[in-house]
Amino acid sequence: MGRVTDRASSPAASPPPVPAPATPLLAPLLSAEGQALLAELRDHDPAQELALATRLRRDHPAELVSAALAQARLRQRGVAKFGAEDAYRMYFTPHGIEQATRGSVAAHRAARFRALAPDARVTDLCCGIGGDAIELARAGLAVTAVDLDPLTCEIALTNVRALAPDGPPVTVTRADVLEYDTTGADALFIDPARRGGRGRIFDPEAYSPPLSWAVDAVRRAGAGAVKIAPGIPHELIPDDFEAEWISDGGDVKEAVLWHRREGGHEGEGGGGRGDGGQEIIVPGTRRATLLPSGATLTGRGLPDPPVRPVGRFLYEPDGAVIRAHLVAEVAEDLDGGLLDETIAYITTDEARPTPFATAYEITDQLPFGLKKLKALLREREVGVLTVKKRGSAVEPEELRRRLKLKGPHASTVFLTRVAGAPTMLIGHPAE
Repeated sequence: MGRVTDRASSPAASPPPVPAPATPLLAPLLSAEGQALLAELRDHDPAQELALATRLRRDHPAELVSAALAQARLRQRGVAKFGAEDAYRMYFTPHGIEQATRGSVAAHRAARFRALAPDARVTDLCCGIGGDAIELARAGLAVTAVDLDPLTCEIALTNVRALAPDGPPVTVTRADVLEYDTTGADALFIDPARRGGRGRIFDPEAYSPPLSWAVDAVRRAGAGAVKIAPGIPHELIPDDFEAEWISDGGDVKEAVLWHRREGGHEGEGGGGRGDGGQEIIVPGTRRATLLPSGATLTGRGLPDPPVRPVGRFLYEPDGAVIRAHLVAEVAEDLDGGLLDETIAYITTDEARPTPFATAYEITDQLPFGLKKLKALLREREVGVLTVKKRGSAVEPEELRRRLKLKGPHASTVFLTRVAGAPTMLIGHPAE
């Protein structure tokens, strides 16, 4: 249901694209012998690889055994991002799995693309091993995926064929995205590399490609999205883009800049909802999306919440809410205030349901002090302590080690500041 092509920067001036040859590393794994090896290695123990490799090399070529073992290890890592059903049908590179979007996040983004441009062909620049291309195809969108590395391109196409066999046609093109001609593209998705030889890259202009280049490319296309690190300073977000922070299972996974040209695509007008009930993009707004529920909070331009005394309940906002600077919106919905003007903990007198924060019932408030905390927890026979901190330099593991707790009960301690004063709040998850 697709092909890999080589393409230059100016298609009109270049010969027609020709299929790129299968890479020597991937082709053997796709053979019957390679598939049998991968099936045998599915649940192997990496700690026993030396003995396992020695045994397998008696009946199989050494290079094939090495490639299969490497791929088996990567598939085991891939389960965390893609789930076992998908991961064990996919192929990875070490760099590709590190950069790949989690499957649930890619599915959410594909649904937004479907709402943004339901009949569009999405050009996926820096496609990597094809995680986003898979979900775009599953959402019913045609995809042109672009990456520079030949092996990565082969893997992307193989993964899409395996996981989205009934989707629209997908073309994987080997090209430098900085030179690739996007003229005529309906919508772009750009996932710049944010890791280098020394680890994570924090300067958006040091991304590959740079953020400014990606933003301009999406503007020219008229619709699309750019994946960015969730810690990006808000002042670097263009005014004509919407910024969305996404968490999955409580962990912040990424941020995305969304853009649509005013009046550009059918179904966008009025700022309502598009295909599939997804919210339409509103330039200049900030939003937090929590997966797997899909709950979405959009900024309302509220001032900072007031600081108030500790109430009966404490709410810990989801990380996506905090990164999106939407704590004020949650506080207003809860009729609450902050413990401290610099701390993202919300306190209320009454419990109210919200998908955007976790509620705890507070039983004790103490000035910070190890002896006082140890005495109270021993009196309560607390043997299991969850330590949460915000605005404190104390390390949770070191604290638990020094407390030497024993007992049948569990509790939660918040090490934080209340109106500037170091404070310990003791409580438990609200029912």
